Amino acid sequence: MTTNELQELLQSWKNIPLMIRYISGNPQHLDVLMEVALDDSHPENWRAVWMIDKIHEQHPELVIPLLPILTTFVLTTLNDGKRRHLLKLISLHDIPEEKMAELLNYCLTVFSNAKEPVAVRVHAMQILFNIAQKEHDFTGELIGLIEHETEYHGSAGIRSRGTKILKKLYEMKN
Repeated sequence: MTTNELQELLQSWKNIPLMIRYISGNPQHLDVLMEVALDDSHPENWRAVWMIDKIHEQHPELVIPLLPILTTFVLTTLNDGKRRHLLKLISLHDIPEEKMAELLNYCLTVFSNAKEPVAVRVHAMQILFNIAQKEHDFTGELIGLIEHETEYHGSAGIRSRGTKILKKLYEMKN
């Protein structure tokens, strides 16, 4: 499968479940999927990241080795759909020490920006919590940030995840 063939297939949602099954069974084509996913020149390429997310649900072992590349890419892409799925994937796994500072700064900026899409902010908040579990000195600061955001910029999604995370943060702090 070539990049052009994959981009053509991404034009129709009907093709995507078939492509997910095909690539899951033929992981040698993951490099083509990644090439499309990391290309911001076509708006529909976010569907490639969606596919990676769905492949991860069934076959995490295929996607986990790609996380360092995906983590670096999320820091630069402006595509909200890609950021939503990438931050979700990142939030489900341990954050490597060498990426922690970059992700901390990125997620602080994203989470505290009320203009960001709610799902992107929620996943950024989850990553910040994951970091706080490793860096306990960050717990107090994160509590204050989540309390502020839920009060002043809280949508239902922000308040729901924020309440759950705050409960865990208070337990960690005590």
